[in-house]
Amino acid sequence: MVFKRRDKRPIGQTVSELFYPKGGWQRAASYVWHRLRRLPDAPHRIARGVFAGVFISFTPFFGLHFLGAALIAWLIRGNVLASILATFVGNPVTAPFIAISSVELGHWILGDPGGIAFADILSAFTGAWGELRNNFAVIYGPTPTSWGQLNAFFETVYLPYVVGGGVIGFGVGMGFYYATLPLLHGYQRLRSSRLKARFEKLRSAKQKSAKAAGWPEADAAPNGLHDVRD
Repeated sequence: MVFKRRDKRPIGQTVSELFYPKGGWQRAASYVWHRLRRLPDAPHRIARGVFAGVFISFTPFFGLHFLGAALIAWLIRGNVLASILATFVGNPVTAPFIAISSVELGHWILGDPGGIAFADILSAFTGAWGELRNNFAVIYGPTPTSWGQLNAFFETVYLPYVVGGGVIGFGVGMGFYYATLPLLHGYQRLRSSRLKARFEKLRSAKQKSAKAAGWPEADAAPNGLHDVRD
């Protein structure tokens, strides 16, 4: 295959790079910002996409963040690719802080301010997934299904996560929106001015070449040296 790696990476290296990319998190963040600012779209649409990606990163809809970000971006008329790139906010480094703060706030909003550790949140997700898998496995067998862990998981982790994560995600997403909007405006204006200066330099060079060749006007220059009028 054309794009297949020649040297397959070890599993340990693949897992470790999920928590610390090869070039470091700063380089990864710089790459995401570089891709965002180069998107061929209006700044407000890109900023809306960033909001969508950041917002969905604070929800427990794991495995659906890309799809959810794209859907929200489409609904609010944002840039879909920007929303997918912005899900970078939810990464293995930030995940514990997002989970703990979201569940804690969700419990407080729902009137149950009891704390919960990140390890307990992971354990609850693992137990709920295991019970769901077992229930599907025995659905046609004699063993009765059990939904006790799923019920407890929904009440103690998932529902608070959705509520708290929605509130925090909306706030952080709006912060990213208002932070990226002027940066994108400034970058696009700077890039436009650079392109204009480059075009003027090229046009001036063509005019000088035309005069040196004895043509009365740049418009009379042959071989693609015609002046471009606005």
